[in-house]
Amino acid sequence: MSATRARARLPRTVIVLGVVSFLNDLASDIVIPLIPLLLATVLQSGPVALGLIEGFADAVASLLKLWSGRHSDRMQGRRKSLVVAGYSISNIARPLLGLAGGWATVLILRSIDRVGKGIRSAPRDALLADVTPPPMRGYAFGLHRALDNGGAVAGSLAAAAVLAWSGMELREVILWSALPGALAVLCLAVGVKGPAPSAAVAPLVQLPPLRWAALSPELRRYLGVLGLFTLARASETFILLRGHELGIGAVELLVLWAMLNLAKALTATWGGLLADRLGREALLLVGWTAFAVAFLLFGNASGSPELWAVTIVYGLFMGLTEGAERAAISDYCGAAERGTGFGWYYLVVGLAAIPGGVTFGVIWAWQGAGMAFFFASGVGAAACLLLRFWAWPQSASSR
Repeated sequence: MSATRARARLPRTVIVLGVVSFLNDLASDIVIPLIPLLLATVLQSGPVALGLIEGFADAVASLLKLWSGRHSDRMQGRRKSLVVAGYSISNIARPLLGLAGGWATVLILRSIDRVGKGIRSAPRDALLADVTPPPMRGYAFGLHRALDNGGAVAGSLAAAAVLAWSGMELREVILWSALPGALAVLCLAVGVKGPAPSAAVAPLVQLPPLRWAALSPELRRYLGVLGLFTLARASETFILLRGHELGIGAVELLVLWAMLNLAKALTATWGGLLADRLGREALLLVGWTAFAVAFLLFGNASGSPELWAVTIVYGLFMGLTEGAERAAISDYCGAAERGTGFGWYYLVVGLAAIPGGVTFGVIWAWQGAGMAFFFASGVGAAACLLLRFWAWPQSASSR
């Protein structure tokens, strides 16, 4: 299947949700790359605070992701209202970070932002899978991630330009993120229509018990390995903190963040197509191996050129895997339980983010950035081995 034919056949809902993600990430990435700089300069906080904020915020959202995905299944797949509510909450809370007076306030507002993400993520991904034919789901998720990362590029470049040429302070730039966020919510409310509820499914359908044991063995193995990998996959904002530690200025770090997301955007759609052709696990194995190598190199970076080179290569490989990671969930779930499946996915990833982020930050504070990145690289390598020799063979045999 050519990319042109696939693009022509993608449902309108997939395209509009991609545009919504572009606008939302434009707003989000005006703010996110400024958080470590805000903590390190204005609020005088360090890597432990950053790790706690990012880990706790993701964990707060994780239980909501399971609930919202499950609830969207019980509503016969009428998922749009939850998606709208989630985007709205995030785009109200996020700009208020510009008014924060301490790291605790940043923690609260960042958590509310992630509550919005928790409400919308599983229903949105289930909606994408609902409207997309199975042979094209890797492509659909890859395109969605490409637009998502494209918005991150635009947001971080916009923040860099404003800081460089307008004379605004960090706080003022964060407040201006409210504008593209409002456009994202408006586009979603007007432009997205969910599929009609299936007549074969009764209202508030009875689902299997919400237990880990009720998931298929293949999905449990995959989620278990993914949880281990998430322990290694510390927030990418630590790359910016590493750059700050190496003496790189705020504007250059914003451009670096933009280039990281541009690298992801360039390979995300292609990665989705490869996942449809070659299999999800094979592509994940390549990307996770690249992650382990990249984090070793981040730990050894001694200046701006090295950090730039590793960041770009890291972004290219991570972009390849983003669509495959989510599309794999839909392989294990029927239509009536798709929201629940994505809810479990986000729950596992979110809960693993707390010890992952905090551990990374504590090791950084006690032993230095190099040791923190080396630790993450080792855990990532272990996840690669488990994916290849435990989860992958079992998953492949089930299909």
